[in-house]
Amino acid sequence: MSTDKSVRDREQGVAKTGRGVFGRLADRLTRSAHELEDRELRADSQRVGATPIVELANRQRADVCGSVRSVTLRPRVDVPALVVEIYDGSRPLHLVWLGRREIAGIAPGVQLRANGRVSYYRGIPTIFNPFYEIVPKNG
Repeated sequence: MSTDKSVRDREQGVAKTGRGVFGRLADRLTRSAHELEDRELRADSQRVGATPIVELANRQRADVCGSVRSVTLRPRVDVPALVVEIYDGSRPLHLVWLGRREIAGIAPGVQLRANGRVSYYRGIPTIFNPFYEIVPKNG
């Protein structure tokens, strides 16, 4: 009786999760590297308690976390602006520091956590002059 029950429980467990061990392995092997990286970035963002960028509303105060994709300087005659694009696996977001030409430690590939009020500038979620911290790599 107990073996029948354990077999039934295992079958139900597989039904609840949707796939067995081999199904999950096959699923992981057939995903692209880009999809796997997106999933990992979303997990890292959730682990530090950040709001997914895709869920941000206009004028919302938010805490976001993502990997720096690019760092650019918008030269202006009156005020320079440092623009950093971060990506958390769901959507890119721009962080803009007015009056800054560079920030030590911020470079592509760095994990960054930022806090500020979100505004949509040209359809892209943007935080101007955010509070930020560089998140150390695990391992």
